[in-house]
Amino acid sequence: MGSLTVLVAARDEEERVVETVTKLLLAFPDAEVIVADDGSRDATAEVAEKAGARVVRLPRRGKGQALTLAEREAPAGSLLLCDADLRGDLSALVSSDADVAIAAFPQRQGGGFGIARRAARRLIRLLAGFDAREPLSGQRHLSERARAACFPLAAGFGVETRMTIDAVRAELSVDEIELPLEHRVTGRDVRGFAHRGRQLVEIALACGPQGVNFRGLRLPLVGLLVGAAAPSVAPVALVGAADDRWSGPERGFRGHLGSGTTTGVLKLVAIPLWGLARTRSISGALLVGLSANAVNQLDTRPGRALKAFLLGSVLAGPVPKRALGLAVLLAPYDLREMTMLGDAGSNALGALLGLGSVERHTGLRRWSAIVALGALTAYGERTSLGRLIEQTPVLRELDAFGRSPA
Repeated sequence: MGSLTVLVAARDEEERVVETVTKLLLAFPDAEVIVADDGSRDATAEVAEKAGARVVRLPRRGKGQALTLAEREAPAGSLLLCDADLRGDLSALVSSDADVAIAAFPQRQGGGFGIARRAARRLIRLLAGFDAREPLSGQRHLSERARAACFPLAAGFGVETRMTIDAVRAELSVDEIELPLEHRVTGRDVRGFAHRGRQLVEIALACGPQGVNFRGLRLPLVGLLVGAAAPSVAPVALVGAADDRWSGPERGFRGHLGSGTTTGVLKLVAIPLWGLARTRSISGALLVGLSANAVNQLDTRPGRALKAFLLGSVLAGPVPKRALGLAVLLAPYDLREMTMLGDAGSNALGALLGLGSVERHTGLRRWSAIVALGALTAYGERTSLGRLIEQTPVLRELDAFGRSPA
């Protein structure tokens, strides 16, 4: 069967993680237990280490991201995923022949009204055609094939739902096994309902478009919301979404043009043509296309493209208030690496700045902006705008402001 590693996601679990780790080590003496400490404010990491686990200390990122980062510390082989507050024996999962073996609880234990669970079941059935009894169970054994198919995991509390979808889509075997387990449940109070509300949102996001960021974390792509907030750039958002979905390894103008027909070439052609149709001028088309590309080039680190858009909206010209409001709302999620704009969002935000510039600037000022953006694009083609930001102290400080630590 190969080596086994147990991954335990934990946040503020000092009261129960010792018991969990101790029982896991007794049940699987040849396995390494790795605790992904997701920004705990108590002594979870310290007591887990004393109990015999290896601890990966992380800033608070969410369950899916914590497990993803901890998985990189695990040797090759199968994985057993386990919640830190679990009580019970998971040996039957490890001995199962299924690629993904999921623990099913014998009876419902407290909690809310089952809304998140029903929503997860319906999404799994809709997207993968699988009828899941326990769509939210965090107790899972993954074969090496399932590990390769499912990691990096979806962010936050959407991790289990998307894991099941990915496994079924990869034509892997999935088995739900009823086991006599117990775990702590949230109550029907304000805190409990807030938790389940967040869980429901993150399940929905996990079942939508996904992207992988510079750190290798898998995040929900929310860029199409820009097109919904500002219908004037909806076509740009759709072209960007196509690039998010089907793009290859090509980067930059030369990379896309050298590879022939790619979604990047589609963007290079479609966005200026759309700008021409909107502005009825060559200079307007150039300004819109270059603005879209500039913001897209900046979308390589959390929050960078949104900051550029917010600053640019002061200089460029009027942009829709709903788009400004959306950018402000998305900024904390983007900075904390909970969502990504992707090409859909960054190109659409850049196109909005271009349209605003066309409305505000004419003649020499417009062409000056075109030359400046053209030079910026050429610089980005030779090196990268990110390198320029990181080498300039003021820009580096502004870029890092509000971002989660590494």
